[in-house]
Amino acid sequence: MNKNIVVIEGDGIGPEVTRQSIKILNAVAEKFGHEFNYTYCLMGADAIDKTGNPLPDETIEAALNSDAILFGAIGHPKYDNDPTAKVRPEQGLLKLRKSLQLFANIRPVSTYPSLHHLSPLKTKNIEDVDFIIYRELTGGIYFGKKETNAEGTLAFDDCTYTKEEIERIAHLAFKQAQLRRKKLTLVDKANVLETSRLWRKVVKEIALEYKDVDVDFLFVDNAAMQIILNPKQFDVVLTENMFGDIISDEASVISGSLGLLPSASIGKGAALFEPIHGSYPQAAGKDIANPLGSILSSAMLLDHFGLHKEATLIRDAVNWTLENGFVTKDIDPVNFYFTTTIGELISDYIGNKFPADINRENIELRKSTII
Repeated sequence: MNKNIVVIEGDGIGPEVTRQSIKILNAVAEKFGHEFNYTYCLMGADAIDKTGNPLPDETIEAALNSDAILFGAIGHPKYDNDPTAKVRPEQGLLKLRKSLQLFANIRPVSTYPSLHHLSPLKTKNIEDVDFIIYRELTGGIYFGKKETNAEGTLAFDDCTYTKEEIERIAHLAFKQAQLRRKKLTLVDKANVLETSRLWRKVVKEIALEYKDVDVDFLFVDNAAMQIILNPKQFDVVLTENMFGDIISDEASVISGSLGLLPSASIGKGAALFEPIHGSYPQAAGKDIANPLGSILSSAMLLDHFGLHKEATLIRDAVNWTLENGFVTKDIDPVNFYFTTTIGELISDYIGNKFPADINRENIELRKSTII
């Protein structure tokens, strides 16, 4: 298979974790006889510094002509700490989503037995947690009309949804539920918001086409509680943009580390794959960031290409590193391995360069040299 991938390393730890994903994709390509062609583009604070634009036209053009986009992270303190900044890194990501019509953000949430002790929740509540959040990504309050009066004493943000915007992501979520445990939960605020009432109306209509899927409804405040109290109850969660932003970040802490979780944004053209963590500038350049969220995002990218065997191998390799204690500083602040070491280990696992049952004592701490 021959595919063209746009790589946007972004800001902070983005370049470091993304380079590990490229390393893994190259190992997959070598093992299975694929060819992945990479085009590197700018976005975020890095793009502002170099071009004055958080999303240069060249990046949009390359993305539109690619098969997929692998993205690191955006954000920088000099913009985060300046609410008056007119040009911001986040504007680039929002514009890219609109330009590519990436209307569905998909975030799987799962846990690893070897890391249960890191979760803020009790182990009995997180065993076998496995659900996936479908967040509408290009509508709602984030993209509505925004205005502040001249005196700076009044502001508003419009929240608008159309039936068509709801339908297209709802169908994706229902189809995913059919492949899983056949349960879908719509998260809304239909007791207060007109947009939520439209969501509920449309989802009920679409549910008639998927009679094998059980559908239930939760107000977003209750859903936020239930994700903590009993996350095992969820299978596929469907929700609008802002609610999805909030509850997916809430759900991300269940696993014990933000660095573990991947995501995909899909639409009518090329899809975008990224870890859910931010740019974490405090760790940039120190080789300590967790690359697993990015690496697992590359597995989702391979799934998108239909390369399910290859994606499963990456996930098996990630599980192997965690089970054998090859983890980064966010997971074990004392006996940790470097970002690049984790990338090398997973790459070697994929390439069968050492036996899968190797003992961690055979690998030098913080290095990937076999001794």
